[in-house]
Amino acid sequence: MIKTDILIIGAGPTGLFAVFEAGLLKLKCHLIDALPQPGGQCSEIYPKKPIYDIPGFPEVLAGDLITNLMEQIKPFEPGFTLGERAQTIDKQEDGSFIVTTNKGTKHHAPVVVIAGGLGSFEPRKPPIANIKDYEDKGVAYIIREPEVYRDKKVVIAGGGDSALDWAIYLADVASEVSLVHRRKDFRGALDSVEKVEELSKIGKINLITDAEVTDLKGIEALESVVITHKTSASEKEIKETDYFIPLFGLSPKLGPIADWGLEIEKNAIKVDNAYDYQTNIPGIYAIGDVNTYPGKLKLILCGFHEAAIMCQSAYQRIFPDKKYVMKYTTVSGVSGFDGSKKEAKKEVVKSIN
Repeated sequence: MIKTDILIIGAGPTGLFAVFEAGLLKLKCHLIDALPQPGGQCSEIYPKKPIYDIPGFPEVLAGDLITNLMEQIKPFEPGFTLGERAQTIDKQEDGSFIVTTNKGTKHHAPVVVIAGGLGSFEPRKPPIANIKDYEDKGVAYIIREPEVYRDKKVVIAGGGDSALDWAIYLADVASEVSLVHRRKDFRGALDSVEKVEELSKIGKINLITDAEVTDLKGIEALESVVITHKTSASEKEIKETDYFIPLFGLSPKLGPIADWGLEIEKNAIKVDNAYDYQTNIPGIYAIGDVNTYPGKLKLILCGFHEAAIMCQSAYQRIFPDKKYVMKYTTVSGVSGFDGSKKEAKKEVVKSIN
């Protein structure tokens, strides 16, 4: 059985930063994540997409943010159970918890923190009868490595930010990019819509609106897609297609956590934001996009804030007889469990006799 001070379910940016805040309090953390690597959506869904609202970073790629967070928490030696999903939770007589994964790995901790983003995700698939036949054979629902599409013929379907952003990005990577949307109006950011229209005018994107991809063709792998225009019902086939990428978003699901007796509201976990982001079950906290409270903003920086507040409360729960006096890292430095020490250089004051 794995024992730790704080068990964190979800190894996305909020969960990773919680390790740092806990480490400052000399609390050990262990993280569980269903994905095979840390980083959550930032690693799995859009590692190459830039993020613009991280304080101190005018622009940072999602994957680089995770790399930096992993480097930041390295001195605190967190443990990881990856590729496994938190399945059940059992409260012990002393108030601690045992969390068991779908593969039977047991974890014991006095504090459990759910930082699972929006939960597990399933792509929203278009209603194309034979689409499953081409999954991993030309059909992809998530773009993980853009270089896969270098000099390839790509058809993207969708009208939101993801479809627009990737069409713009791949316009300089793929040999040909077609963007198909069932309406004439897009739901994405105005500057992205304008950029797509500009690229369409100069022939960098083949923009097809008021239409849908209705059929896929190919013997062993995808070879072409059939597009049906909604108004005229006419069909057009884009031949020699290497990839079809429908980007209709992801459906979030809380999974087994929804059966843990937590108070749920609209697929999110209700917490006490007036104090410490604790759930209705004492000792279980929820931070990041997975929680909800009045005025909630689903931003990474808000998750970082919630992680810091949560750790202070967790410390008091684990050590009720101790009083922690917070000191700024500029004063106290950062002491890792691995023996490392980071601190500002002390000024040397020379006295004059």
